[in-house]
Amino acid sequence: MLSTFPEKLMNNTPANGTRADVDGDARVFYDGYWIRYYAPPDDTLANRKSLIDGLTRRTFHHTEAGINTPGRCLEEAREAYESEADPQRKRVNAAMLAGALFNRATDLFTTIVDLGERGVEVSRSNELMRECSYCFREALELGKQVKHYSGEEGIDELWGEPFKAFTTPPAAFYESRYIKIAQSMRDIDTIAEAMTDTFSKSIAFKGLVEPIATYCSAAKLECETMKSDRCIFEIWPTFVAAAEQLESFQPKVPDNASELERYQCSKGKEVLCKGKQLIRYIASARVPMPSSTRHYLDLCAEYTAPF
Repeated sequence: MLSTFPEKLMNNTPANGTRADVDGDARVFYDGYWIRYYAPPDDTLANRKSLIDGLTRRTFHHTEAGINTPGRCLEEAREAYESEADPQRKRVNAAMLAGALFNRATDLFTTIVDLGERGVEVSRSNELMRECSYCFREALELGKQVKHYSGEEGIDELWGEPFKAFTTPPAAFYESRYIKIAQSMRDIDTIAEAMTDTFSKSIAFKGLVEPIATYCSAAKLECETMKSDRCIFEIWPTFVAAAEQLESFQPKVPDNASELERYQCSKGKEVLCKGKQLIRYIASARVPMPSSTRHYLDLCAEYTAPF
């Protein structure tokens, strides 16, 4: 049986960072949520490299297509960015340059780790380490122009994670992730509440309250769970099945409904699916998407079901 949070611990508000075992699961409390806890790896160059590699792949997975520029193409990417005059194209060139800088930084860090494994100690003041840091910093700045793959908004919260993993110990990085997961869960709850308020009083959309709540809970479980955790084989199918249940919902339109009422029902289905999609984006990226969330809340406020 899946449960999102240890309800028996919610009567008191613990301090952020409080840990507890609940039904055999280790959890940590941040900003109103008990989140699945994972012990950070030891602070070694090899572990940092593994963490940075994983975060870099995840970043490109959740951002717009075509910007995963190889590090060896950094100079070409920079030249194209600096010579482009059209603002829209220049933004894309900035994203491509940011991708090249990210990949150059990870290439450099891989070299540093390889040297360390061969007994060559590389200090923080070493030229390779300084160049690696510079590439991450510039990529972070240009990353403000990188969009989520939906095209809805920038997602620089996610873009900055590899740099943070480079500059901070794993324990501190994990703490920052729990904070972002809590913020993401808050937005998921907010969106699900707006969906419920929008459709709960409509006869045409009767029966949606429970599926929305199920999807919301499944999304928060997905948000907090590492793919390497074996419980993902229960959580991911639950999340996908809950999404499919919302997608398959059809408004109950009376036979005597007017064309306007039928259009309003169709529009309501679009609003429902957009909310489902936005929750999926946030749960998968594990960072809040404030612009998209505000836009969706406005969409819900503007929509009125016909009956």
